[in-house]
Amino acid sequence: MTHIATGLTSLETAYGISSLGPEPTVAQQLLALARAHWCIENGLHYRRDVTLNEDATKMKSATQAEAVAVLNNFIVGLAQKLGFANLAYALRHFNAQLNARLAQLALSS
Repeated sequence: MTHIATGLTSLETAYGISSLGPEPTVAQQLLALARAHWCIENGLHYRRDVTLNEDATKMKSATQAEAVAVLNNFIVGLAQKLGFANLAYALRHFNAQLNARLAQLALSS
């Protein structure tokens, strides 16, 4: 690993536990497996936790938490289906569209 601030290179050893069989596995296969595992965390859970602020939401029942999780998954999936690569940008886009439409309605009444 190279530290960007100092330019110094160091060697790290990472240990892990897996359900792989006893046959030898090359480092590239282990790296691919680890990246695939963290892809889920970085892809969906990060968006739900950070962008949609799911972890900070206080709920009194498991049913409420499950409903919020379902809605947040829907929001993430809908944004992807509509072609948005960035969920925060999609939320800002739709919020601006909603605000513009509400302003039009207020002016017309």
